[in-house]
Amino acid sequence: MPPAAPLEGACSVDVVIVGGGFAGLWTALTLKSRRPDLSVALIEASICGSGASGKNGGKVHGYWSSLGTGVQALGPDGALAIAKAGDRAQDGIRAFASASGRDIWWREGGNLVVATTPAQETKIEDVVRLAGELGAQDHVMALSREEVHARCNSPTFRRGLFFPDAATVHPARLARALRQAVIDRGVTLFENTPMLGVDPGRPSCRVRTPRGQIEAREIVLATNVALSAMREIRPHVSIFSSYVVMSEPAPERLVAMGWTGDEGLADLRMFLHYFRKTPDGRVLMGSGSGPVGYGDRAETRQLTHDGPSIARAETGLRRLLPAYHDVPLARAWGGAIDVSSDRLPFFKTLPGTRIHYAGGFSGHGVNATYIAGQCLASLVLGDKDDWAALPFCTRALPRLPPEPFRFAGASAIRSAILTCEEADERSQQAPALARAIAHLPKMLGLRIGVR
Repeated sequence: MPPAAPLEGACSVDVVIVGGGFAGLWTALTLKSRRPDLSVALIEASICGSGASGKNGGKVHGYWSSLGTGVQALGPDGALAIAKAGDRAQDGIRAFASASGRDIWWREGGNLVVATTPAQETKIEDVVRLAGELGAQDHVMALSREEVHARCNSPTFRRGLFFPDAATVHPARLARALRQAVIDRGVTLFENTPMLGVDPGRPSCRVRTPRGQIEAREIVLATNVALSAMREIRPHVSIFSSYVVMSEPAPERLVAMGWTGDEGLADLRMFLHYFRKTPDGRVLMGSGSGPVGYGDRAETRQLTHDGPSIARAETGLRRLLPAYHDVPLARAWGGAIDVSSDRLPFFKTLPGTRIHYAGGFSGHGVNATYIAGQCLASLVLGDKDDWAALPFCTRALPRLPPEPFRFAGASAIRSAILTCEEADERSQQAPALARAIAHLPKMLGLRIGVR
């Protein structure tokens, strides 16, 4: 599938979308589904899916597993609203994945979240209690150690939680399938076309590129971490990074430990390990513990090529799944992730303009990007529907400290949390200073660094 031609010269459309990841592609597809007569163009700086969308861990789930975060940020009603929206998103992605001719490795096996230390086990009771209080007990099951081991028999696994709403997918295959779908719907696609700038205006706005420009009544910015360069958005977003390793195939090891279902897995760390298997018996192991970015510097090499972060992901693979202790690694990669100030995505319109944007996906946005596509389409079209009424669109975002305090504080807290979690896994107590710094976010009422 060759890249689409870059933009040359000037053109005019109803809507231009900047960013060819999941959020931009879902938005284009949704707009054409609701209004086939709209002229829509999409530009992508590289090729569609080459950024965070194509690099993610391929786990697809909504917000039943994030009720605690939802209640803290939105209250009980808001938390339930976004969880139900996540269910609608799962239905939408499933319908897309099930279409004839689309082999995107869609597997609906739920998500198994395991405790690996006594401290992690204490979080299980909190999750079950909150689900009961909100009437959401059907969306989470507490599992005994024996029940966990019946699904995946690792000696490091203790008790766990099972969320039946989850699935896994091949992210790059999904991106390519979405790309083809938007082309089939008549969206004009320009790849290898970075945006140099955007000029708001009425009745039309302008997106400038190296060799051309597009005028449009509506602009959608779906550029992930690049949004942090905008002064209106910068106070509400931090840049973190996540790293992944992929093993060589070893299907016999999966059978040996009884991992024969299609569950995705994760542990209960703050900087969690997230993992899934592939149809040919590989295991992908990710660690959300990569370095913090400074300001809007999303292209810093340490966000994509940090050796210690790759080593932590590999250590997680060998420790959590000892049956893979000697299976060679095939690949390793990392990437920047945009984390909002309350750890939930946001879909909004710049005041006084027709420029709409989506951000804050926090590294697990496959489900959320479908919601983004629906919400952004509603904002573009002016639809006062259930999507536009979600807290993702309507809430006020907390502000983060300015630089250099944000980077220094986030880096110190990250280091302290890693120290505490690694000590916990060794059944040791972390140093008092690390424990004090790791507790700072809760003391200050911040949600970044709290899980």
